[in-house]
Amino acid sequence: MHHSDWARLEKAGIKVAEFFPALLGKLQLRVNYRNHRKIVVIDGRIGFVGGFNVGREYIGKDKKFGYWRDTHVCIEGSAVTSLAVRFVLDWNYAARENLFLEDRLFEIPTYVRNGRDPVQIISSGPDSQTKTIHDNYLRLIHSAKKHVYIQTPYLIPDDSILDALMIASRSGVDVRIITPHIPDKRYVFEVTRAHYPPLLEAGVQIYEYTPGFIHAKNFVVDDRFAVVGTVNLDYRSLYLHFECAAWMYRCSCIQDMREDFLQTQAKSQEITLEQSQQVSPLTRLVRSVLRLFAPLM
Repeated sequence: MHHSDWARLEKAGIKVAEFFPALLGKLQLRVNYRNHRKIVVIDGRIGFVGGFNVGREYIGKDKKFGYWRDTHVCIEGSAVTSLAVRFVLDWNYAARENLFLEDRLFEIPTYVRNGRDPVQIISSGPDSQTKTIHDNYLRLIHSAKKHVYIQTPYLIPDDSILDALMIASRSGVDVRIITPHIPDKRYVFEVTRAHYPPLLEAGVQIYEYTPGFIHAKNFVVDDRFAVVGTVNLDYRSLYLHFECAAWMYRCSCIQDMREDFLQTQAKSQEITLEQSQQVSPLTRLVRSVLRLFAPLM
């Protein structure tokens, strides 16, 4: 956030806090440990979580990315309280202010129940010894019986998730992944493509979203489970960033998410094994070198 924007917000009476402020204006010693969560809570009744940041590209105003495809989920009910607690924990750290002393913020509202779909808010970060989101992704993939549909802007999984996806596909599970066709970071895009061949050899179907950049971070498994959150399928999100996501269990919206995946797939280009292997020796070399630095991307 630019200082001018910060000043405008504060002038309007909006409180702003920086999670890991830079030292002496520029030096950032904890650049890897980014707060990547995107949370909105309104009156303790409505919560939002997903891929959307606040920026021009997220509303399609940056033409170099083409059509910006993203997913956010709106939650009502008791899961909103979990989302609010996650925000307050981060705010307390960033602003050095204990909002848990504000009882009014935690008054449980009377909900008008429009459904009883179970939703769980799960978070992870370098402050925890347990890689909760990473491990839940593994559990989802290993539990799949029919299909695993994934949308992710970056496909740089660690060996455990890579193996899980290949094992699921070889076991007869329909595994499909949609990634961007127009990159935001060229070097990350090349590493993403470097991970295609072993997955394609195992029978995983990979599609690149041709209208633009896909920023959604979604899992749909067997029409029973789904995840919408802030977590990219890369090392930074799985190990270094502060992330959160909404886990949905047998919710009515999961079939809608599957249909949305298929509609997005229809606008995407399928990548074949032959296409993934038809690259110049120089490109192959560059990708091999970049893969060595995958944990840093």
